[in-house]
Amino acid sequence: MSTWFIQIQKDLSKIPDCIDYYNNELENVGLEVSMKGNVEKTSREMPGIVAYRFNQLQELEGILEHLNIEMRRERGRLFRKYLEHYERALSSRDVDKYVDGEQSVLDLQGLINEIAFVRNKYHGLMKALEAKQFQINNVIKLRVAGLEDITL
Repeated sequence: MSTWFIQIQKDLSKIPDCIDYYNNELENVGLEVSMKGNVEKTSREMPGIVAYRFNQLQELEGILEHLNIEMRRERGRLFRKYLEHYERALSSRDVDKYVDGEQSVLDLQGLINEIAFVRNKYHGLMKALEAKQFQINNVIKLRVAGLEDITL
């Protein structure tokens, strides 16, 4: 298991590498979600596959939350800057508009969006693994009913 969460906490510039890593991982899930091979072996491997992929999903969730915290920190810093150093009094709504237009906020929003996109792909993978487990369960029930030599 990677430690992208820790790396990103220390250095946000690692996010593109993290996104590449997780996208590459998603390219290699074909066998994990396919219905092929021996039922017992496939059923035996499922808990490990689900645990591994769920841990990856949780790491992505942690990275996303860390970025949201960074976004709130940056917005707070800029909000104070505009309220304290602007020539005329600004309403909170005006300050919000200025803050939302700052490049640092836009950059963080872009990073959050990219991580959320990858995270959503992992949600799709988890749904596929759930469907596979459901189908394996159905095949096992058929075997119990007397279809002994069934394969995937």
